[in-house]
Amino acid sequence: MKLGIDFGTTRIVVAHADRGNYPLVNFEGPGQQARDWFPPLVAVHEGKRVYGWDTWEAQESSGSTVVRSLKRWLRDAGPETAVHLGGQTLPLHQLLTELAAALRVQLQASLRVKPGEPFEVMLGVPANANSNQRYLTAEAFRAAGFAVLGLLNEPSAASIEFGYRNPSTGKGRPKECLLVYDFGGGTFDASLVAIEDQVHSVVASVGVSTLGGDDLDEILAELTLDTAGISDGDREGLSQAECFRLQEECREKKETLNPNTRKLAIDLERVRDGWPEISIPVAEFYELCRPLLEETRQVVEDLLAAHPEHTIETLYVTGGGSELPMVARVLRETFGRRVRRSAYMRSATAIGLAIHADAQEGYVLKDRFTQNFGVWRESDNGRNVTFDLLFARGTELPRHGENPLLNMRRYHPVHNVGHFRYLECAQLSHDGQPVGDITEWDEIRFPFDSSLQNRQDLAALPVLRGAAESHAVEETYTCDASGTITVDICDTSANYSRKYKLSRWSAKQAQITPGRTSRLRHGHRGR
Repeated sequence: MKLGIDFGTTRIVVAHADRGNYPLVNFEGPGQQARDWFPPLVAVHEGKRVYGWDTWEAQESSGSTVVRSLKRWLRDAGPETAVHLGGQTLPLHQLLTELAAALRVQLQASLRVKPGEPFEVMLGVPANANSNQRYLTAEAFRAAGFAVLGLLNEPSAASIEFGYRNPSTGKGRPKECLLVYDFGGGTFDASLVAIEDQVHSVVASVGVSTLGGDDLDEILAELTLDTAGISDGDREGLSQAECFRLQEECREKKETLNPNTRKLAIDLERVRDGWPEISIPVAEFYELCRPLLEETRQVVEDLLAAHPEHTIETLYVTGGGSELPMVARVLRETFGRRVRRSAYMRSATAIGLAIHADAQEGYVLKDRFTQNFGVWRESDNGRNVTFDLLFARGTELPRHGENPLLNMRRYHPVHNVGHFRYLECAQLSHDGQPVGDITEWDEIRFPFDSSLQNRQDLAALPVLRGAAESHAVEETYTCDASGTITVDICDTSANYSRKYKLSRWSAKQAQITPGRTSRLRHGHRGR
């Protein structure tokens, strides 16, 4: 069975391919109510880890440790990142795998699949997700028993759903340009997509990995506590379960908003017995949200300004965070009638992923690098350092099933140990050097001196010149359809090689301790 899984920050939404249709999967939630989403939650309850809807029920217990927005941790995580949770210290990848396994059990019950029938899945990831986030997501689902067909950027998947729903972009129709505005629970992405027949070519993608509907929930929670006069001491004393209930109360009430709503009633007794119900003026809430929404609009305007040759016919609004009525209002101030809200705000990505998994639909997606990727190298006999661009921003990624991109470097080394420092950046100067925001990736070391091949502590050795000048070295870089980059470094003279999966593992030794947000601890800044 082929599935599209949108692994969101606040919701996991799944669509499945069913003879040319792509319905959402329903899950049994609290009170045996059918829900078309699965919560990406984890809790420690009575010493045991529980996931999904079991976590939802466990949060009612004051002794539970509940964590929401697990996806947000991935942007700074590595293979060895650990999480302190309810007195336990666990690898983050283990929590992800167990969450995916709990989802798989629910899918088997909901879809009533035949014994042994595999789940073949396309997974959605943010357009600005780095390689470690893509790797951890894919590996967790593989370890949980899914057959991962590939990963797809979320706004790219939404563009496929748009093409499927709108015959005006069908076969034989003229080319048009679509801008997907995807404001989800934890991230914001925008992609400029050229559509012709059933070929979707991503011109460019940008995003903000720390901005989404979660932030609007926190603003409303903070405003509610301020309005209720909750003291700093009481805020500091909120348990993780109480913080969870506060944020969920605010999220649920936020999602009831319509253009005519004037006040929101937030029930703080749901958080703690004896606390009051608070009435929040919607206009005051919107005023606090507006700077975040203006930030997304500026990202969109900058993307369009960078590609003046593409005139958009439609700005397609998707993502759970985009359901806030003010989002469409802010966008229409700039883009007018071109703004079109998806009829499937929370599920467009999952549907697009399922369509892409169902190869018979014939949709072709041509995605691209969203950053420049390369490595620092010495030049001028070690007097300078220069940037060697390996994959340029905008380079078209291979389609699923095609051979990976390939790039090679050949040289004679001048040091005993090769020290490779990789990075990505959005912009290059006129002479090809990184400027603006630069993200350092992991550093790796390779023994050019044959006598060091069995040494594990290469970082502790001094780098000396002239130890391996007679050797010949090849670096072979490959990039697959999901954007995962690997390098095979081979000393051809010594017939010795090592292979590395490259990513931003800067936090690989980090340990995460879930806690309250700074907003809830310290109150609203500026009030």
